[in-house]
Amino acid sequence: MSNDTNVDDPPKDAPEAVPDGKQDQSKRQGTGSQHEEDGDRHDEVDDSTDDLESASEEDEVEGEDDVESVDDLGSTVEVDPGVEIDEEIAEDDILGGLEIDSTDDITVPDRLVDQVIGQDEARDTIIKAAEQRRHIMMIGSPGTGKSMLAKAMSQLLPKEDLQDVLIYHNPDDGNEPRVRTVPAGKGEEIVAVHREEANKRNRRRSILMWVIVAGIVAYTILTGSSILLGLLAAGVIWLVFRTMGRGEDAMVPNMLVNNGDQRVAPFEDATGAHAGALLGDVRHDPFQSGGMGTPSHERVESGSIHKSNKGVLFLDEMNTLAIPTQQKLMTAIQEGEFSITGQSERSSGAMVQTEPVPCDFVMVAAGNLDAMENMHPALRSRIKGYGYEVYMDDTIEDTPEMRRKYVRFVAQEVERDGRLPPFEREAVEELLLEARRRSGRKNHLTLLFRDLGGLVRVAGDIARAEDREFTTRADVLQAKERSRSIEQQLADNYIERRKDYELQVTEDGVEGRVNGLAVMGEDSGIMLPVMAEIAPAQGGGEVIATGKLQEMAEESVQNVSAIIKKFSDVDLSEKDIHIQFVQAGDGGVDGDSASITVATAVISALEDIPIDQSVAMTGSLSVRGDVLPVGGVTHKIEAAAKAGCSTVIIPKANEQDVMIEDEYDEMIEIIPCDNISEVLEVVLMDQPETNSLVDRLKSITDTTFDHPVGSNPSPQ
Repeated sequence: MSNDTNVDDPPKDAPEAVPDGKQDQSKRQGTGSQHEEDGDRHDEVDDSTDDLESASEEDEVEGEDDVESVDDLGSTVEVDPGVEIDEEIAEDDILGGLEIDSTDDITVPDRLVDQVIGQDEARDTIIKAAEQRRHIMMIGSPGTGKSMLAKAMSQLLPKEDLQDVLIYHNPDDGNEPRVRTVPAGKGEEIVAVHREEANKRNRRRSILMWVIVAGIVAYTILTGSSILLGLLAAGVIWLVFRTMGRGEDAMVPNMLVNNGDQRVAPFEDATGAHAGALLGDVRHDPFQSGGMGTPSHERVESGSIHKSNKGVLFLDEMNTLAIPTQQKLMTAIQEGEFSITGQSERSSGAMVQTEPVPCDFVMVAAGNLDAMENMHPALRSRIKGYGYEVYMDDTIEDTPEMRRKYVRFVAQEVERDGRLPPFEREAVEELLLEARRRSGRKNHLTLLFRDLGGLVRVAGDIARAEDREFTTRADVLQAKERSRSIEQQLADNYIERRKDYELQVTEDGVEGRVNGLAVMGEDSGIMLPVMAEIAPAQGGGEVIATGKLQEMAEESVQNVSAIIKKFSDVDLSEKDIHIQFVQAGDGGVDGDSASITVATAVISALEDIPIDQSVAMTGSLSVRGDVLPVGGVTHKIEAAAKAGCSTVIIPKANEQDVMIEDEYDEMIEIIPCDNISEVLEVVLMDQPETNSLVDRLKSITDTTFDHPVGSNPSPQ
């Protein structure tokens, strides 16, 4: 942008509103430096803009009563007024004491920031970042509300004068279009005035052209001259006037960014955008040569960074952006303006580069934990040094207040969809129970709202298909069956197929074979048998494991071998221990939750003691024999029940995490264990060798079991 732009003066009958001086650019915060007012880079707008600005101010005043200020917000959203709460039963009531018949009784807040549930720290950070115009990076699991918080931030940004950006033809250099900014809404008027004046000139020029052509044709006919010569002269005149007309059309500015209808700060979701869509681009013109092509300023396209000027630029999965693109993005953040040029070096657009275009945005970057691995370190430093980093929680403590907010979440999903029948109280209760179950932790609720919202929509669709007025608990139960993940459907299919073959669960005992349990995906349990066999060693004894074990699973096998060597009377230097993970699948096995399974199978094979095949187990194992907690115990227990097992062994530390469906309660007995000796007491068949083996193991590791070692749950 420049103050010496040599564009045509505005037409005489147009309002004196064409930019001609300077306009203040607000100071940017949170990007490492604050831009001072630069009168040489922005153009003035004449006093004739007062009417438009006054109208805009009146509209803002009308809306002020409906929008609270940031200062009115807190980290706690109160329950909607008008809904009664029975505090006496709130602690034990599944809905936190809310006395409602359906979600129709719940009022949904208008603003997104008031609809955020469970992410109080992230919510408070968003409010602070919006007030101070700071960049922010949110890291967490998909479906925890990152994009919703980013949209909420655009509604909370301080009131600023939004701008329209116009781009003009540069008569001095057609490949360097000039850029000007005007108040939002003024750009359309300026373009309309220029276009109307260009149309008037074109009409006058067209009339003059046809008069001259008619004169040439009449002269040719009257003088008897060559008709061909007359037509050629008329064609030359037409071509001259057509070329002149294109020059006049080039004086009409191009609206690059239009904020005329924008009532709040802009929000641009640039997730997955290529370089041209993010940074702006110049369209290729195959007819550019010979003066017949489209003027360069009309081929310029704004990028998301320019459309989000004075607003929010949201980028999810930052690591998918190419490093050169991230470097350019960092330049845009630092400078607050970025020139637009063609992104393809083979395109004629690469010859065009505009003056700097304003891009004073607040960036909200988001992603999973791996998003930080391929993120440009300088870009992350820019966010971290002049903004905030927030980790999104996956679960939250199950309190009456939080349960009431979950009821409102269901109401929000119903209202947002617009086609779902309201949910009855019993249906909401079932959804709350599912939120508890999906958390995987006792006294917690899941914060993976996208998946939970999908369940709401499936249940509502079922009720709507049957033309019911309300969504019932039966619809939710049916939706849980229909909305199973691909992994869960595969797991159920595997279990059904295994029942037809010899790997099915029996009541007999088998030496060296244990029913292990694993998790597919995030919410699908599956039974994974493990077999062990002892064979004479050809050289030194070793442990050989098969089944596409990944790194963590291999390490767990080595840990198990330490326990075996410690208690066994067999000289393992002369024995090879073969361990097979049966039907592990193409993905192999990862995690250490099969540790007690492997240890039990090896011990059984060494001592020739059969294992009860009606028992399944899961748990990690320390090198001293402690049974450590693992993840996904609820799904693993349900998988064991589906497979026909009557007993399942889990770590004692995971006992509080068990939240199986009611249908499995009477199908299976759950036995929590602290150490390997307790596991063996349950799983080994009752034989004389069993008692002596367990007693011997207890005597060796007795001191260890008195001091259990804690551990983080494994994903398997």
